[in-house]
Amino acid sequence: MCVNDINRDQMMAEDIQHNQKSNFNGLTKPAKAGASKKLIIKNFKDRPKLTDSYTEDTWLKLRDAVGAIQNSTSIQYNLEELYQAVENLCSYKVSPMLYKQLRQVCEDHVRAQIHQFREESLDSLSFLKRMNRCWQDHCRQTIMIRSIFLFLDRTYVLQNSLLPSIWDTGLELFRTHIVSDSGVQSRTVEGILEQIERERNGETVDRSLLRSLLGMLSDLQVYKDSFEQRFLTETTRLYAAEGQRLMQDRDVPEYLHHVARRLEEENDRVISYLDQSTQKPLIAAVEKQLLGEHMTAILQKGLRTLLDESRECELTLLYELFNKVKSGLTALLQSWREYIKSSGGEIVSSPEKDKEMVQELLDFKDKMDLVSQRCFQRNDTFINAMKEAFENFINKRPNKPAELIAKYVDSKLRAGNKEATEEELERILDKIMIIFRFIHGKDVFEAFYKKDLAKRLLVGKSASVDAEKSMLSKLKHECGAAFTSKLEGMFKDMELSKDVMIQFKQNQTDPSNIELTVNILTMGYWPSYIPMDVHLPAEMVKLQEVFKLFYLGKHSGRKLQWQPTLGHAVLKTEFKEGKKELQVSLFQTLVLLIFNEADECSVEEIRTATGIEDGELKRTLQSLACGKARVLNKTPRGKEVEDADRFHFNSDFRHKLFRIKINQIQMKETVEEQVSTTERVFQDRQYQIDAAVVRIMKMRKTLSHNLLVSELYNQLKFPVKPADLKKRIESLIDRDYMERDKENANQYHYVA
Repeated sequence: MCVNDINRDQMMAEDIQHNQKSNFNGLTKPAKAGASKKLIIKNFKDRPKLTDSYTEDTWLKLRDAVGAIQNSTSIQYNLEELYQAVENLCSYKVSPMLYKQLRQVCEDHVRAQIHQFREESLDSLSFLKRMNRCWQDHCRQTIMIRSIFLFLDRTYVLQNSLLPSIWDTGLELFRTHIVSDSGVQSRTVEGILEQIERERNGETVDRSLLRSLLGMLSDLQVYKDSFEQRFLTETTRLYAAEGQRLMQDRDVPEYLHHVARRLEEENDRVISYLDQSTQKPLIAAVEKQLLGEHMTAILQKGLRTLLDESRECELTLLYELFNKVKSGLTALLQSWREYIKSSGGEIVSSPEKDKEMVQELLDFKDKMDLVSQRCFQRNDTFINAMKEAFENFINKRPNKPAELIAKYVDSKLRAGNKEATEEELERILDKIMIIFRFIHGKDVFEAFYKKDLAKRLLVGKSASVDAEKSMLSKLKHECGAAFTSKLEGMFKDMELSKDVMIQFKQNQTDPSNIELTVNILTMGYWPSYIPMDVHLPAEMVKLQEVFKLFYLGKHSGRKLQWQPTLGHAVLKTEFKEGKKELQVSLFQTLVLLIFNEADECSVEEIRTATGIEDGELKRTLQSLACGKARVLNKTPRGKEVEDADRFHFNSDFRHKLFRIKINQIQMKETVEEQVSTTERVFQDRQYQIDAAVVRIMKMRKTLSHNLLVSELYNQLKFPVKPADLKKRIESLIDRDYMERDKENANQYHYVA
C-alpha cells in the first residue's frame, strides 16, 4: 500500500487496535541489499549498555521493527506485542532513553535519504516525483512508527512540553535534513514554479503531485519563506508582461473576458493545490497587474464603445472587475460621469438636432438607467453621479431645452396624437418630468407650456382632460402650487365659461341663427394676445353685444376684449353633392361668408371685406384653396397665394364625410415670437429678483452685499448671474427702496 494523501490529524488519532487490523505485509516492498543489516549493526554499536536484559532485548526488537518499517520490509513481530513492549519499557522508567534512541534511529534514516536527490541527471518533473515519493514514504513510516510507540507519545512526550511529538519529530527531521538543503529546496521550488507556469500557458500538469508537494512545504512550515514569496514574484512578472501585451493586441471586451478567466483560473489553483493563505495576495497581484495598472487605458479605450453599443454583459463584467481593485470604482464613476456629460452635451448643444432633442434625451436617460440598474448593481453613487451629469449638460444651453420640453409635452397632449394609449402617455409624462427636474430655468418651460396649453384648451385640441390634469398635478408636485397657479386658473376659466354659457342661453330671449359659445379668459392667467380688428357680419356683432350686456350685467366693473384670432365656427354649406358642415376658424368663416354674396373675388377684395391682416389672410386662403379640402378654387392654380390670384366657390367639392374639418395652415413660430416669449420670461425674472431683494432687506434691515447675494441664490428658483443681481440692486437703490452705507459701500440699508 502506498500512501498518497496524508490526513495528518486522522493519522495521529489512530488507535493501536485499528493498526492491528491492517495488513502490514501489504506495505512491504523489496529492500535494498545490505541496507537493513548495516543499519542494525550501526545502531547496535551506538546504543548504550543496558543493565536490564529484558529492557535491552525489548529495545532490539523495537529497533528491528522500526528498521523494517523504514526499509519497507516485513515486520517479524506482532504489532500488539510491540505496543505492549513499549508500554513495559515506559513502566521501567526508561522513557527518556527510549525516546532518544528512537529519534536517533529515525534521524540516521532520514539523513541517508538526501543522497538520492544529488543526481544532476534528473529532469525537473522526475525530481519532483522522487521528492513526493520520499515524502509520502516518510509520512507512512512515521505513522507506523508512532502507532507502535503510541504509549510513549501519549505519556512521556505529552508530559514534557519541550519535547516534540513523534509525528512532529518526523517533520522536523525531514525539514532539517531534506527540505532545508539549499540545493534540494531550490530544485523543488523551481520545479513547482515551472509546472505552474506550464499550466498557466495551457499545458496539462499533474495537480495531485503539486498538491502533495505544496502540502509538504506547508506541513514543514517552509511554504511562505521558500515558496510563496517567489511564487508571487513570478506571478507579478508574468501578468505584468501579459497585461502590457494584451492591452495593445486586444480590444477592451476581449481583454475583460481574459482577465475574468485568469482570475477564475487562479482561484481554481488555490482550491486545487495552493495553500489557502496564498489566495488573497495572489488574487491581489493578478488584479493589480491586469486591472490596476491599466484602469485608465481600459476606460479611455473601451468605456465609450461599451456604453454606445449598450453591451450590458461587458459593462457588468467591467463593474465587477473594477470593484475588486483599489480606486477602481472611483475611476469608473468619473469616466461614467464624463461620458454622460459629453454624450448629453452633443444632444443639447446642436441646434440642428433641436427637433429630436427631447426624444433623444429621453432615450439617453432610459439607456443610462438600464446601465446603472443592470450593470452597476443600482449603486447609489453612480445613480447620483448620473443625475449630476444630466443637470450639468442640460443647462449648458440656457432656455432652449426648457422650451423644447414644453413643445414636446404639447405634441403628446394634443388631439390627434395616436402614438400612445393612456397608460403609455402617463409613462411618457413621468419620463418627461424626470428630464424636467434637471432644468434650472423652469420659468421658461412654464411660459412656453402655458402658451401651448392655451391653444389646446381654446381650440379644443387637447387629447385628454385627464392627461392634462395629470401633467398639471406632476408639475405642482415638482415645483409647488405657486408654479401651477396660473395654469390651474386657465382650467378654472374654461369650467366657469361653461357655466356662464348655460346661464346666457337660459336668459336669451331673442333666438338667433348663430349658436354662440364664449370663453371668458382672465387676462393674468393666459398668454397675452395681440388684438386684431376684423369685420364681423352684422348678426355676429349683434350677438356679441347681447352677450356683453348679459355678462357685464352680472359682473360690473369688468372689461371684455374680444380675441377673433382664437375663434372658430361650424358652417352649414350646400354643394352639388349635398349638404356638408365645415369646421373652420373664424378667419376662414369670414372668407367663406363672402361667397354667399359674390361668385368670384380677388385677394384685395377679400382683404377689404374681412379686414384680416395680409399674412394671416394668405394663410387662410391657402388652407381653403390649396389644401386637401378645397372648398374654393384659385386662379391660377398653385400652392402659394399671390396678390393677383382670384377665388371662386367650388360647388363641385366632394368628400366622404358630412362634417369636414379644414385645418388652418399654422404659421411656424417665428424667431421673433420665441424671442418675445423669452424676453417676457426675462422681464418676469427682473420682477422676482426685485421682490426678493425688497423682501430680504425688509426683514434684515441691514445686510452686506455678499450675504444679500447668498440669500438671493437661496430664494430664487432660476439661474441668475451675479452681474444681473448687481444691476437689480442698483436699480432698487435708484428707486429709493434701499441705500448704501455711507462708510461701507458693500453694506446696504432698507429704506422704509
